Amino acid sequence: MTVLTSSHWGVYEVEMAAGEAVALHPFKGDPDPSPIGLHMLAPELDRVRVRRPAIRKGWLEGRARTGRGHEPFVEIPWDEALDLVSGELARVKAAHGNQAIFGGSYGWASAGRFHHAQSQIHRFLNCIGGYVRHQDSYSLAAARVLMPHIMAPMDELMSSLTTWDVLERDTKLFVSLGGVPAKNAQVGAGGPSEHRVPAALRRMAEAGCRFVNISPTRDDLDTGAEFEWIAIRPNTDTALLLGMMHVLHSEGLHDQGFLDRCTTGFAKFLPYLTGAEDGVAKTPEWAEAICGVPAARIASLAREMAGTRSMLSIAWSLQRAHHGEQSFWSAVTLAAMLGQIGLPGGGIGVAYGPTNGGGSPHARFAGPTLPQGQNQVPDFIPVARISDMLLNPGAPFVYNGTARTYPDIKLVYWAGGNPFHHHQDLNRLLRAWEKPETIVVQEQFWTPTAKHADIVLPVTTTLERDDIGYATREKFMVAMKQVKRPAGEARDDFAIFRGLAERMGAAEAFTEGRDAMGWLRVLYEQSRIAARRAGVTLPEFDSFWQQGVAEIAGNPPAAVMYEAFRADPAKHPLKTPSGKIEIFSEKVAGFGQDDCPGYPVWREPAEWLGAVGKYPLHMLSDQPDRRLHSQLDPSPWSTAGKIQGRQPVSMHPDDAAARGLTDGSVVRVFNDRGACLAGLRVTADVRPGVVRLSTGAWFDPDPVPGRPERHGNPNVLTLDIGASSLSQGCIAQTCLVDIEAWREEVPRVTAHDLPLFVER
Repeated sequence: MTVLTSSHWGVYEVEMAAGEAVALHPFKGDPDPSPIGLHMLAPELDRVRVRRPAIRKGWLEGRARTGRGHEPFVEIPWDEALDLVSGELARVKAAHGNQAIFGGSYGWASAGRFHHAQSQIHRFLNCIGGYVRHQDSYSLAAARVLMPHIMAPMDELMSSLTTWDVLERDTKLFVSLGGVPAKNAQVGAGGPSEHRVPAALRRMAEAGCRFVNISPTRDDLDTGAEFEWIAIRPNTDTALLLGMMHVLHSEGLHDQGFLDRCTTGFAKFLPYLTGAEDGVAKTPEWAEAICGVPAARIASLAREMAGTRSMLSIAWSLQRAHHGEQSFWSAVTLAAMLGQIGLPGGGIGVAYGPTNGGGSPHARFAGPTLPQGQNQVPDFIPVARISDMLLNPGAPFVYNGTARTYPDIKLVYWAGGNPFHHHQDLNRLLRAWEKPETIVVQEQFWTPTAKHADIVLPVTTTLERDDIGYATREKFMVAMKQVKRPAGEARDDFAIFRGLAERMGAAEAFTEGRDAMGWLRVLYEQSRIAARRAGVTLPEFDSFWQQGVAEIAGNPPAAVMYEAFRADPAKHPLKTPSGKIEIFSEKVAGFGQDDCPGYPVWREPAEWLGAVGKYPLHMLSDQPDRRLHSQLDPSPWSTAGKIQGRQPVSMHPDDAAARGLTDGSVVRVFNDRGACLAGLRVTADVRPGVVRLSTGAWFDPDPVPGRPERHGNPNVLTLDIGASSLSQGCIAQTCLVDIEAWREEVPRVTAHDLPLFVER
């Protein structure tokens, strides 16, 4: 007997025996299933589960903060744990107000739409008076703030991309900034049921589309055929794009008619482009000195894009950099000058490849979503500014044109996510992590975040509870039935928060009188109504639950992004202040921020290969190919991709030879912020001067001060400042390092060890 389940890596068939899951198999309806989720039942994962509520010994005995991360834990009964957590919440509320509670939940947490940790914790905290929240995402913060000013909210842009079938038919030249990595496209929030990106790229190549990949790494694009690789310096795409724009304007290749009808502000941007404003014309020769791409190729590529139906695809990674907003703004401006936005196969795409959903042919409607309620606390932080908040309570910061101050946080409650994976400068975060009086973490596994908590509550996995899997514009909605008994005493997030709400007089507000299955029915029926509006008929809940899956039937017409807007901008205006694409934004200009003025500009990053400094290598920290972020890191699939138990760091053969380094050896990657050990992978697929250390190896600091992190976590090296005063976004891709051989005994990786447990 088999049933279906859903995960971030896709839908899988669960083989059952005696009522228990025994194996996972690829979903027959998926043409290119990801292998990652096949390992969710691995004993290596079961070994590191949190099984009982646990309290850090130093906190239990005297509320000490300095032992986080290295003190032993004491396991206690659930009732006592819930009493402690509810008591702490009540104490902080009474003494400092709800604005002293930070509701940390960042990460993918669960493919199920009800047992989604972020929704659950935010709903609970809102029911008891509110909390300080985060805004935006580590993946996309700079673009999420910028793009509504100049084009559209990112969610709208991502869900309305021109579909792959149109690209296959009409696109003749596909220029990708940052590639279309298959490793990224294998994932999707809510569960991709039909992996389509690799096959779509192959079909485009077979149809005659030519591909140009502008990236420091070659292997983030695979079309099944030859393509051109332009090995650009990291963080310099804005300069290259400006050089191309200069060619279009100086040679009269830009579409002035499109600019006049569908954009605003080109005339205000033009003096900067030509150099009339600052005396520096943004020519291809100027761009070459910055980005390392020959001026002749910059110019010829601009002409090629103007002369044929071209799609410009920009990866999210470009805006995860210092001044990262400028790469997206420049790409939009270049696409507007080409005048192909709204034409079949032409224009710009900001989400081909970061997840599976981009370019999907399936209908778009709201899936099951747990309402989070109303937050009565107005305070928030840009998501990547958590260390700033904890270290500098009361300090001012600017976000999206508004001056704010950091709140004084006494209690951090984290459910879903692993900040010791995704945050920058982890040594700084360790110092910040000592500031709160109490840190509560709900987790499935003994991750670094759980080990650095005061109170840890064990949570079920998606295989251990009933839920509904659905991702926007996917082909199937999945009834995720419980197929495994909870590990130890693990409870789902809903049950945990219900227990806390009962203790704090908020049970009715939180549950509305429903159990988990009651909520699944309600949320599903609400989604049925939304689907009906989109022309999709879903079965009633009992039939869906019995069948185990519902196909999103229907055949929506092929979509061309902004086709209606192009045809009639007045009748179909954008959501920008002008209703048009804003090459110059009066609103952004009015913020008066030199690091993000009112039109796209080149600003030199804080760290880059064009600056003279002590660290000669630019480190990229991208999405790993065998995990989603840090999820399932102990699985055999993840560990099989490591070198001597460590995350591989990729380096060009010339750079390795210059340092006397050999493939497969353990090396020390370092800068002034920290150091880590990694396994060396020598490859010509990275540009000389560039190294790549993918994220997700569980943080494994050496207990001896000054010694390197042992597992290859790149965020001990990355820079923790905002992209600009506009977005304050993550800039993980702006990071200089050096690498040397590790000549001492190679220490054992302990990241997947359980913490020490002691009796009271």
